[in-house]
Amino acid sequence: MTWNRVTNEGMVVTMTDEYLHSVRLDSELCKGCTACVKRCPTEAIRVRNNKAVIINERCVDCGECIRVCPEHAKKAVVDSLDVLKNYEYTVALPAPTLYGQFSKVYNRNYVLTALKHIGFDDVFEVAAAADAISAATHMELASNRIPHPIISTACPAVLRIIRVRFPTLILHLLDYHPPMELAANWGRRLAMKKTGLPAEKIGCIFISPCPAKATSVRRPLGSDSSAVDAVVSIAEVYPRLLAAMKKIEKPENLVQSSAFGVGWATSGGEGAASMEPNHLSASGVENTIRILEALEDDKLANVDLIELNSCGAGCVSGVLTIENPFIARAHLETLMRRVGPVLPTNDCPVDEMRWDREIIYDPVLLLDPDLSVAMEKMEQITEQLERLNGMDCGACGAPSCHALAEDIVKGFAEEDQCIFVVREKLQKLLDERDGIL
Repeated sequence: MTWNRVTNEGMVVTMTDEYLHSVRLDSELCKGCTACVKRCPTEAIRVRNNKAVIINERCVDCGECIRVCPEHAKKAVVDSLDVLKNYEYTVALPAPTLYGQFSKVYNRNYVLTALKHIGFDDVFEVAAAADAISAATHMELASNRIPHPIISTACPAVLRIIRVRFPTLILHLLDYHPPMELAANWGRRLAMKKTGLPAEKIGCIFISPCPAKATSVRRPLGSDSSAVDAVVSIAEVYPRLLAAMKKIEKPENLVQSSAFGVGWATSGGEGAASMEPNHLSASGVENTIRILEALEDDKLANVDLIELNSCGAGCVSGVLTIENPFIARAHLETLMRRVGPVLPTNDCPVDEMRWDREIIYDPVLLLDPDLSVAMEKMEQITEQLERLNGMDCGACGAPSCHALAEDIVKGFAEEDQCIFVVREKLQKLLDERDGIL
């Protein structure tokens, strides 16, 4: 399905379902500051007519704009717990990050049992799927099927950044579904065996730390459809779990994963779980992009595995969480030290671990699909940049002078949006008037 979208700047953009997102703007709350403009890793935001505008085809749902917006004008669109009513049997898929939200909880069974108390029929740990993928990654690193260094694909925001900004690195991607997808398939399979219900009557609900996961479910990469039926935020579930846990005297034994699987919630956890000594972990959008640029320039030849997270300390920094990420990490580290040996869960759908289709480069940042036209526009941008101040102040509503120059060349902005250009023109008029007088 395609349609035309008219932006606030008057741009007509042909859209497809592929560009639906889980980060939305509440224009009534937006005051037109440039905090989000400066933080967006793909330059997907402009301020026009005193309101932020999200260029959908560039957005990767990293959530940085939600994190930095002082007016709370950016929202994450996820499902509510009311979605449980849509299924005869529901399976909660808690992200490992969920455990770090609670202090003085040294047994995950309290959290998992509480999920059943607030309405879920069953629970399957995403951390158990992370354990399985860690083992598969360890074997993959020894196979040399994928060019090294292999890039983890667990963070959907990073995957989308690579897809639009670093096409030459697509060959390095670990072609595995993220743990939540494997957990959904695995949990549904066990639920079908337990209940005898058909797959469509079982709802697998992911409890998410970030909006990028919700987008990954609605518009998955590497597959035609997601095994996850809905995504609810940790922020919504947290207060209900807190109340439920206080009433639990003896929890059920529901833990299925090891400390390694739980460790995926923090930066470096996936690399540690894969048992790869030559791995590099980086978190935060800026750091992630710098690492990808270094890899593109062949500066990381001695690394075999690269783990990247768009959020600052890993998934514990997701914008849909409650606890301070560093406190959450400390909670998880305490919890991981208390994890005993866990027997492997049966029925792991190993054959469903890899992508169903390849990731294709999405050239949304190209100046033009025609190389000669793109080169011509590049020259025009260079000429335009010389007329701008070069301070990257953001007062024009674009993230940088280069972005404004690009917008001008594409016909999406005017030179007079630069306050320094306007000031120079006014000064010239004043000088000419004084000369006449």
